[in-house]
Amino acid sequence: MHVPDGFINAPVSAVAGVVAAGAVAVSLRGARRELDERTAPLAGLVAAFIFAVQMLNFPVAAGTSGHLLGGALAAILVGPYTGVLCVSVVLLMQGILFADGGLTALGVNISIMAVVTVVVAYAVFRGLVKVLPKKRPSVTASAFVAALISVPTAAAVFTLAYAIGGTTDVPIGSVLTAMVGVHTLIGMGEAAITALTVGAVIAVRPDLVYGARGLTAPLKLRVNGELVDAPAAQPEPVAVAAGSPRKFVLAGLGVSLLLAGVVSFYASADPDGLEKVAADKGIDAKVEDHAAADSPLADYGVEGLTNARLSGGLAGVIGVGVTVVAGTGVFWAVRKRRTGEDCSPTSVPEKV
Repeated sequence: MHVPDGFINAPVSAVAGVVAAGAVAVSLRGARRELDERTAPLAGLVAAFIFAVQMLNFPVAAGTSGHLLGGALAAILVGPYTGVLCVSVVLLMQGILFADGGLTALGVNISIMAVVTVVVAYAVFRGLVKVLPKKRPSVTASAFVAALISVPTAAAVFTLAYAIGGTTDVPIGSVLTAMVGVHTLIGMGEAAITALTVGAVIAVRPDLVYGARGLTAPLKLRVNGELVDAPAAQPEPVAVAAGSPRKFVLAGLGVSLLLAGVVSFYASADPDGLEKVAADKGIDAKVEDHAAADSPLADYGVEGLTNARLSGGLAGVIGVGVTVVAGTGVFWAVRKRRTGEDCSPTSVPEKV
């Protein structure tokens, strides 16, 4: 759903830029409460993983594909404030280096793909985990639903932005129907990827999943054959030892490099949901050439390499590397601002 230059007029793009800048500023402050020495590298990995998986377009309908947006995944794994920053870093790298998503539309893309998806997904996620049983499968199920809802919501917000500042005169009702319809299908893929990833991380390192913190089932006692809540003065649950996440981060980075460098070659070549709707409805009539179209990595290929597999794979590897370095640098800098505070690792109850 990367919005190119020329879809949205300058005034609305400027307003979106202000909104995006404000959201990033708020997220930088909020991320200080979410990041510590252990989770800053994890956040960099999440950004790199989202970049890699966004290269894997999957077919959703005849002639249409979709890809991960990543807002739900980032928010659940590393927190909502850090999640906004993760997706924003990815969008910035894609726009500058790979000519993916317009530069004048960067504010629109951050507002929709980072802010809207994170806020909606995390709100749905927190609401669900409060009412579902306090167990690990509930976290995975909540992640699935949150991701599924976040994608068509982002599509609806794009349609609203286009209704206000679109550069062509098209029936907004038909655009809304098409956008929400196709992105509901894309949302199913997003939900599956998000749930599988969150479930996998919970299985091996539940202490690293932000959305799983503090989810403990109330202690029960059996009295006369019936289970009743234990008195409030019971001891705290035993916490999982918070070991170094270095091996986990290195393994995750290896997976990201494999996805971007090898698996991406087999991704669907069909246009994604926004591109397809834009072509069908005529909202791309005034699309503009990307300002970074001459980048040596434009369109996810390396200039000068004629072998498509090698060119795309190397571009993906470079993208993952640049994103993990940039993201980790930002998140480590945010973490370092917590001077004088207790930066001890946050423990997680054994049973989630």
